[in-house]
Amino acid sequence: MENRNPKGWLYLLPAILFLGLFMIYPLVDVFVYSFEEGYNSASQRYFGIGLYNYSYVLHDPYFLQAVKNTFILVIITVPVSTLLSLLISVGLSQIKPLKELYQTVFFLPYVTNTLAVGLVFMILFKKTAYSDGMINLLINWFGGKSVDFIDGPYWAKMFVLCIYTVWIVMPFKILILTSALASVNQDYYNAARVDGTSKFRIFRRITLPMISPMIFYLVITGFIGAFKAYSDAVALFGTDLNSAGMNTIVGYVYDMLYGNSGGYPSYASAAAIILFAIVLTITVINLLVSRRHVTYN
Repeated sequence: MENRNPKGWLYLLPAILFLGLFMIYPLVDVFVYSFEEGYNSASQRYFGIGLYNYSYVLHDPYFLQAVKNTFILVIITVPVSTLLSLLISVGLSQIKPLKELYQTVFFLPYVTNTLAVGLVFMILFKKTAYSDGMINLLINWFGGKSVDFIDGPYWAKMFVLCIYTVWIVMPFKILILTSALASVNQDYYNAARVDGTSKFRIFRRITLPMISPMIFYLVITGFIGAFKAYSDAVALFGTDLNSAGMNTIVGYVYDMLYGNSGGYPSYASAAAIILFAIVLTITVINLLVSRRHVTYN
């Protein structure tokens, strides 16, 4: 007979209560709000239950623009940041002198305030009446024309947002991948070198499979983080993201609750549930793909 100790549930009770109060209950509450048509937060009343809130959100041009921006951000920044972080981590693992110093330098953006980094990017890219910005000076030096990356064309603003996002998320990925590379058993490398295996083949056949769980973890968290992007856009373009055409799904939810056009919790809840469904779908797809391409030791 298996000895089941009821004290285990007692130890888990604080965590269960915390998760239920701050995660499960809000999720259920948002799901209910998303079906309440015409909900008024002041009177706590609504005039019907149905799918109107979802229909409104899915036909709202601001939401469609936010979905477009978010997907572009996800598709570009997740693979680019993961690949660059992997290359930098491999480079850091190969050097000996000043290795700790380089690791600290690459990790600094992670502990720097997001808005402070956004201010630096604005100085670099923003075109004003007094200066075209450092990036435009470089473009002019190579014979190109100045571009207003902050208040100019859509592609320019998206370009800056992607670079900013990659810059922000790379330090954490570098830290994780550097630790993963350090944990690989050196006996595999020694055996491969004895056989005369090339460095590229060692990397492809040994390094990548051994750190594939960490890469998969970073891809999953990268997708989730990119879909929840909001502060990055605010740091560059201000709080009125709809006017700038650079809003994200999370930004749309916030605007529906607290923005100038806010006061519509039902629309915000519907948008939040749609975002939840998108993230859940992407996560499930990644989990299915990982079964074939991730090596667990």
